[in-house]
Amino acid sequence: MNIYVCVKQVPDTEASILVKDGKSINEAAIKWIVSPYDEYAIEEALKLKEKIPASMLTAVCLGPERVQNALRTALAMGADRAVHVECTVALDYQNTARALAQVIRMDKDFGVIFMGKQAIDDDAYQLHILLAEELGIPAATNVMAFALEEQKVKVEREIDEGAREKIEMAVPCVVAAAKGLNTPRYASMMGIMKAKKVEIKKITLSEIGIDESQNRIRLLKLSAPAEKPQGRIIPGEPAAAVHELVRLLREEAKVL
Repeated sequence: MNIYVCVKQVPDTEASILVKDGKSINEAAIKWIVSPYDEYAIEEALKLKEKIPASMLTAVCLGPERVQNALRTALAMGADRAVHVECTVALDYQNTARALAQVIRMDKDFGVIFMGKQAIDDDAYQLHILLAEELGIPAATNVMAFALEEQKVKVEREIDEGAREKIEMAVPCVVAAAKGLNTPRYASMMGIMKAKKVEIKKITLSEIGIDESQNRIRLLKLSAPAEKPQGRIIPGEPAAAVHELVRLLREEAKVL
């Protein structure tokens, strides 16, 4: 089986995000990382690869030149191959899914496709569904447990109030990993050194027939959220403080 994992490079959660020109962010001082949910996807893909003799794991990432660092991370963890879909323009989610699908379907023997349930930069929570739709295969999201038995994928996904739903899918399929699925491994020094020598395959958007003009969603404006006002502390005895709080909620906040 040829296993795939789709990864996204995102700003570090501790990075200071500044808006530039109203439509993008200032990338000058940003540290870029693999989206954390994608790390769970990589780990589960590696675990499956280790169980299936002669299987191959390919990591795919779409973006500018810098995303090769994310692919090197996947290679250092244990992926066999990496594909960089070169993209310097802004693609919407449908177009991104179409691009990833075009790359994956080049492999007639693709099996399970792993990816994080969402990226931490935009929290869209939809790319895995769109990718499965493009490929015409089933998908499971928010996956907390995974198993492959007799060429059937069996997963457990978390639903409302912590309950779990069990799903069985035919292969090929898309599995969207959630926190708790596993504990991602650290790349070994040998893995890091080996990853530096692996040639990353590059594919341009024009080669797979993808163009920014196909976007259905266009970014009109990007702005930072307004700063929240500081909280207020109401002094005094509890009874008097509650009375004052109710007055403020009614007269100032006007929520009562």
